[in-house]
Amino acid sequence: MARSAETAPPERSSQRRYPDFFIVGHAKSGTTALYEMLRRHPGIFMPSAKEPQFFARNLPAADGEPPRGLFEQTGQETESLEDYLSLFSPARADELVGEGSTFYLFSEAAPSRIAEAQPQARIIAILREPASFLRSLHLQMIQNQVETERDLRRALALEDARRDGREIPRGAHWPRALMYTDRVRYVEQLRRYRAVFPAEQMLVLIYDDFLRDNKGTLRRVLRFLGVDDEHQLEPVSANPTVGVRSLRLAATWRTLRTGRGPVPRAARRTIKTLTSSRLRREVLYPLRRRVVFAEAPPVDEELMAELRGRFKGEVIALGEYLGRDLVTLWGYDRVL
Repeated sequence: MARSAETAPPERSSQRRYPDFFIVGHAKSGTTALYEMLRRHPGIFMPSAKEPQFFARNLPAADGEPPRGLFEQTGQETESLEDYLSLFSPARADELVGEGSTFYLFSEAAPSRIAEAQPQARIIAILREPASFLRSLHLQMIQNQVETERDLRRALALEDARRDGREIPRGAHWPRALMYTDRVRYVEQLRRYRAVFPAEQMLVLIYDDFLRDNKGTLRRVLRFLGVDDEHQLEPVSANPTVGVRSLRLAATWRTLRTGRGPVPRAARRTIKTLTSSRLRREVLYPLRRRVVFAEAPPVDEELMAELRGRFKGEVIALGEYLGRDLVTLWGYDRVL
């Protein structure tokens, strides 16, 4: 039966709490929008910023997992277990606690680590048609200063060299993040979670459903989590796909935003001193979007067709795994 938060007491939990549920990814597939909507529910607590990445990141470098520094743009890096658990300390005792980290689906280690820490956790994954997913992901990596190759076709062609440690951009603290085609091993990724979680604790969403019926998909998520699914939550648009006008301008803005180094820290303090939060929100941040970022570049339809041919087998396998006709939904029935 769904829980209601209307009579929830105000007490905070005095015990350390791991999340009750995890939005595990993928990036650029509606995870941020889902996170923003869920954190507005009165029966759910989620940290103010997503992507702590604790179960994917806190591993020795030899294990091939992302090091400190990759997720600095989120402002939620967690160096220790205490840091991580402190993110959830403001939650009320009756609230369901969750977090969202998009590398949890890509990480080979995260599923077993999450299961060990919280075996009752519920897992939510969102999957997107492979070709459009990789295009959007590539643009996000450019925006985050991880990727410097603006052409997706060339970036994909660099994968072999990058696996050998060559052609790695300076900002790519974790080169494996540039192995774009590895992200599309959907069935393999889901099976890692099914190996440690029962089917009833997993919910796999399709990005197209989320776009077409946002409220209906959200109700499905709320029922899966066991919270009041009658509470009205407005759809949220978040983290749109954009282009970058200038890599140098984007790098400068990011340096100012993260405040790393004495000069950026001083500049950031000065901006905060001279401007109000409202001015920054309503003037400076929109100005940044116009100056640094631009509309996403046109889709390379020829490349998209090639990628769909390349990933048709994965789409067929995923459809069989989920018991759904994704070949038709994603237009792969027209792929030779």
